[in-house]
Amino acid sequence: MGFALGAVGGCILGATEDPVDKILSVMTSSGPLKPVMAEVRAVGALGLGTLMGFTALTTSVTSVIAGVILAALTASVFVALKSCNVSYKNSFGLWVSAGIAGTLGTTLSGATFGRATEWIVKNYGMVGVLGVLSLFTALKPPLHVLFEVCWNCRETCFNVSSEVRSRERKQIENTEWQQRKRATVKIEKSILSIEKGGDTRGMDDRTKWITEQREREEIERRKTENEEAEMEERSIQDWINTVVVKYVEFLAFSGIPMTAVAIVTSAFGLFGYGNHQSVFLVLLVLVSGIAYFLLKSTDFKFWMLVGCMGMFATFLIAMLTLHAGQEVVASAMRMRKAGRNQSRETISTQMNYQSSLEAVNAAFFAAKLCQLGLGATVGGTLVRRAAGEVKVIVGAALVTGVLLAGMEALSPVLGDAGTAGAMLGVVGAAGVSVGATLASAARWSSQPGTLGTIGGVIIGALGMGKWHMVNIGLQLPVAYMFAMLNPF
Repeated sequence: MGFALGAVGGCILGATEDPVDKILSVMTSSGPLKPVMAEVRAVGALGLGTLMGFTALTTSVTSVIAGVILAALTASVFVALKSCNVSYKNSFGLWVSAGIAGTLGTTLSGATFGRATEWIVKNYGMVGVLGVLSLFTALKPPLHVLFEVCWNCRETCFNVSSEVRSRERKQIENTEWQQRKRATVKIEKSILSIEKGGDTRGMDDRTKWITEQREREEIERRKTENEEAEMEERSIQDWINTVVVKYVEFLAFSGIPMTAVAIVTSAFGLFGYGNHQSVFLVLLVLVSGIAYFLLKSTDFKFWMLVGCMGMFATFLIAMLTLHAGQEVVASAMRMRKAGRNQSRETISTQMNYQSSLEAVNAAFFAAKLCQLGLGATVGGTLVRRAAGEVKVIVGAALVTGVLLAGMEALSPVLGDAGTAGAMLGVVGAAGVSVGATLASAARWSSQPGTLGTIGGVIIGALGMGKWHMVNIGLQLPVAYMFAMLNPF
């Protein structure tokens, strides 16, 4: 059983490798790469790497949170409108509706952000993207407060369930009162009959007493079911509220560290210091200072951890972008020693190309890891919530498979950037299945179950991923780490 579940989660992760590689190869072709190459001259290699990482991670986080909020809203409506006699924890419709809504929300928002980013880059460059995302980062905290107010007010719109429960509670109380009244009348008649010395054989009619006993038991059963359903509804609504509050808080504040790093690095690049080693030192000090301040916080929260991870990922992308350009210079120096000189224009063009190529590749891979990790967080949380390992793993895998099949038909409509954003959303859906699988592996009471599940994930991912050992080898530890996180 563990191996089968692991194979399902691993296979759906491996199935995303080839489509992601195809869209990445399209994005790194000469045409789409030209606007990015122009930005290297404006902000330098460090600035370009920071901006690419900042853009990719911010859009990925936003699309995932959009999916989570849509899924939570759908689940909340489902619970509010559902009959009180249904167990929400075991309700198939609840998890299916929430899962489909969340996946579609993530995928469609990813496609929208991809198209919007492409349009901004073509018309205003990466500096325009920096301005838009910086404004978005500044607006997120007040929007976070506004969203919480609107979310808390939604209960007035979803009061159908409480009205149904109130009517049923009154009906049960009325039935119980009538049953007690009938019993009281019978007792009074029996007492009067005894006092008058009448015949009391009518009281010994067992059929009547059995019928009344069944009525009392039925009333007690209905009352118990109504109370349990009400408690279960309140429990799942409270959990949905916790999820939404935490993830909206994560969206509102996790991008602040990356925004600070991107603004400082881009400012140096705009003044012509984008390739200087001094900028690297300033960037390193800035990243270390922000990370130290956040990690030393007494009230440490989920957004602080992931915000630091995103900031370090942005820093790493900037380093890889700078290193790619320096490799071109080192290669030109070796060629010069061998007697083959290159013009300065040729070296500069190659530097810009390699830096742009590395920035796009690294940013896209970081965004993929971000989507996978956040999806794994959702999957792991659902398993720990006892939503059902099989339902979460297989359901997320089926939805991901359907989206992968639909990407071929939708790619002409979405365009390259839109398809890339939608594909990252698909990776997030696959991350839900993988995270649920890895979380279930830790819940096995026996070692063979744990090893079988992990073995199924690895074999399935490598087999379906055409043995991309480096990519899969980096993604699985990230998925496991996020699946084990408890953001609540």
